[in-house]
Amino acid sequence: MKNSHSLMEILQNYLQMIKFSHTIFALPFAGIALVEILYWNYFKENHLQWSLQDTLIKTFGIIMCMITLRSAAMGFNRIVDRKFDALNPRTSNREIPSGKISLNEAYAFVLISSVLFILFAFLINPIAGFLSPIVVFLTFFYSFTKRFTFLCHYILGFAIGLAPMAVSVALLSKIELYTVLLSLALMFYIAGFDILYACQDYEFDQKMNLHSIPVKLGISKALIVARVNHVLSFLFLLGFYFTRSLNLIFLITILIVGFLFFFEHFLVRGGRLEKIPVAFFHVNSVISSVLFFGLLLDRWLFF
Repeated sequence: MKNSHSLMEILQNYLQMIKFSHTIFALPFAGIALVEILYWNYFKENHLQWSLQDTLIKTFGIIMCMITLRSAAMGFNRIVDRKFDALNPRTSNREIPSGKISLNEAYAFVLISSVLFILFAFLINPIAGFLSPIVVFLTFFYSFTKRFTFLCHYILGFAIGLAPMAVSVALLSKIELYTVLLSLALMFYIAGFDILYACQDYEFDQKMNLHSIPVKLGISKALIVARVNHVLSFLFLLGFYFTRSLNLIFLITILIVGFLFFFEHFLVRGGRLEKIPVAFFHVNSVISSVLFFGLLLDRWLFF
């Protein structure tokens, strides 16, 4: 029983280190691209001559690629930032600074996650496999950017935002316009809430000479920039809607997302930084999930 409890604690430490629950932010966007591609090219027009088994394998590969890549990227970020995390009161209890996970264990975790990502990419198709190391490099590169540019939020948004286009490449060996719109929506969505998140470390980042939009512009202006990013995300979602022959259900879904964006920024209005954890996780997780299930319901009811 003791060993079982220890294993659960170890697993929990790793999941906490990579903030596994935050996977829900980007995964639904990849899911939307997956549903759209299969809906038109597999079920409606039968352009993809796959067996059901092939389709399930590719779908499984995409889901696992999302999980393993994000795990590798977050683990790498924790390694690179470990000294800053140890000095920051907000992050000093994270798994590496607190000793719950050793540095060597973290390196092993990142290596295993990266290798698994590449293997799952090859499971989907050779093009995805050969391109996968480039994607790993891009996601790792973000971890260094706050040392030299306040645009780090957009580099993070770009790296994560590649997901819908990556699904298009993986399944169709090309990039469809609607996946570009989804990627842009995801990019500005991620950048917007990452700016909000960075407001919590405004004073610490200034002291450590780290770069962010809050440090560059101040918290008040950073909140405005975050709002602009989420307006852009909303507009790209509308662009996706109008290019995909979707129905009223998904339009209502996008309007709900627009309200959630508004509510998120209402929570932190006037620099109410204590509300950022609620705005960052709870509201954003609802946004991604609502989008995915809204599209799934739309396509299912109007199949």
